[in-house]
Amino acid sequence: MATAAQIQCSVITPEEQLLDTTATAVVIPAHDGQIGVLTGRAPLLCELGTGVLRVDTADQGPMAFYVDGGFAQVLDNEVTVLTERAAAAEDINRADAQKALAEAEQMAMNDLVSVEARSVAIARAKTQLSIAKKAS
Repeated sequence: MATAAQIQCSVITPEEQLLDTTATAVVIPAHDGQIGVLTGRAPLLCELGTGVLRVDTADQGPMAFYVDGGFAQVLDNEVTVLTERAAAAEDINRADAQKALAEAEQMAMNDLVSVEARSVAIARAKTQLSIAKKAS
């Protein structure tokens, strides 16, 4: 359990628990915008979008993670992020992100479904690329 001045933050994917640390602040990429979490925040359950999860820690400094959908819960100074895909900023390869963006931009747009798939792929690649640029 986190102390009164800190927040316990966990990031969990189907494969692993990527993060379990105490933080001073957390910024969640909700599907409709960013949500800041400080100690004492009211309970919250939200759907995640594709974006950057920022975790500020006292001992490790600021941390950034790519997350792609899922849910976040804030309850009693604990933030739990459940997501299909997540990666620490330092684990994202800039060249791979640029390649993914180029491939996404080349995707065919034959119908509404393919237009949406292309849009989602571009958003994912751009988010990963922006995180990779900041991490390097």
